[in-house]
Amino acid sequence: MNSHDDKGIPHTTPRQSATFSADVNSDIRRAAATGIYDIRGGGAKRKVPSFDDLLFMGASISRYPLEGYREKCDTSVTIGGLHASNPIHLDIPITIAGMSFGALSGPAKEALGRGASMAGTSTTTGDGGMTPEERGHSNKLVYQYLPSRYGMNPDDLRKADAIEIVVGQGAKPGGGGMLLGQKISDRVAGMRNLPKGIDQRSACRHPDWTGPDDLEIKILELREITGWKVPIYVKVAGARPYYDVTLAVKAGADAIVLDGMQGGTAATQDVFIEHVGQPTLAIIRPAVQALQDLGMHRKVQLILSGGIRSGADVAKAMALGADAVAIGTAALIALGDNDPKYEAEYNALGTTSGAYDDWHEGKDPAGITTQDPELMKRFDPIEGGRRLKNYLKVMTLEAQTIARACGKNHLHNLEPEDLVALTMEAAAMAKVPLCGTDWYPGKPNTSY
Repeated sequence: MNSHDDKGIPHTTPRQSATFSADVNSDIRRAAATGIYDIRGGGAKRKVPSFDDLLFMGASISRYPLEGYREKCDTSVTIGGLHASNPIHLDIPITIAGMSFGALSGPAKEALGRGASMAGTSTTTGDGGMTPEERGHSNKLVYQYLPSRYGMNPDDLRKADAIEIVVGQGAKPGGGGMLLGQKISDRVAGMRNLPKGIDQRSACRHPDWTGPDDLEIKILELREITGWKVPIYVKVAGARPYYDVTLAVKAGADAIVLDGMQGGTAATQDVFIEHVGQPTLAIIRPAVQALQDLGMHRKVQLILSGGIRSGADVAKAMALGADAVAIGTAALIALGDNDPKYEAEYNALGTTSGAYDDWHEGKDPAGITTQDPELMKRFDPIEGGRRLKNYLKVMTLEAQTIARACGKNHLHNLEPEDLVALTMEAAAMAKVPLCGTDWYPGKPNTSY
């Protein structure tokens, strides 16, 4: 009931502006007080159409399901068999995305290698080079070749099982990374050839090429360095996926890594994370269409990343045409990042567990996204690796469960026909029917 004033007139209920919400007002006050833009880590926090807006239909009379765990559902994937003499063979189609030593602690990188190896998959270096503990504990390690060239070492290139040329990242298409001075320790400075304690920005584009012709030359150069043995990936952000994938394939890529806006970053401008790029759901179908138009679908592998969290997400990515997925933020959470057991310390930093994103400050209570020696002691890479292995196992089992329910004996046999959409936006992006219909927006040869 509305309250009344002393004259019996009812009070109206105060209304918060949808345009000037509490979050927006807080951002305005912070900008007015500091005169600088907000820097943070992670991916987009705004709600966008996602895999949650899709459902699998499963099998009934018209489709024949596979029986529980008694009938095999294969999860293996081979990446890079088109050009490389030593393609990567993975037991599961869930890989660990590139996260740099510098953004992450040395023990965290070791844990990623341990967990990925136990699960039968690969991990990726990230900006800043390859650490001995990461190489030593990773059965399959992908070496990222970034615009900054920080830590780039031809000898390390030859130690890698694949090379990933990073053109763009989902959290910041067209932008470079940041690593603030408080995280540039003696070791990080030595690996990156930077002065200790000085803020650095990674370049937003490679210094020695400006387009697809130069990319082709760069791929050939890397093949010569590695004796044509290892696959060459090209990573692009979810900006113009049809054209970017087409050009990367024509330049000679063995695999494409496609990163949506829910993908995380160690640090960049908040306005970049929230307002540049496209949702992961929106970018996969144009990328697959490009591969199909070139006759290269399943020949050049597509690895999708950006907000992948569960086996259901994995299965949906496979159904829409991906060969594998990559996880970053989810892997850090599995290791122990943003754990409620550190709630009091997160509160002291002005945040809460589950919302902490100031990884660039190097104060992570979990000891994962820091270079502080005391904080790093809190993190056990052996236990972290075990936790990551468990998480990857659960994701794989979940994806297999869905695939069997759809009657598929391999995750790659999932297809768009197995899916329906809950919303018009998801139906249009994924090009699968809206629930209860056989129609999606833009469907050809229809009278709608």
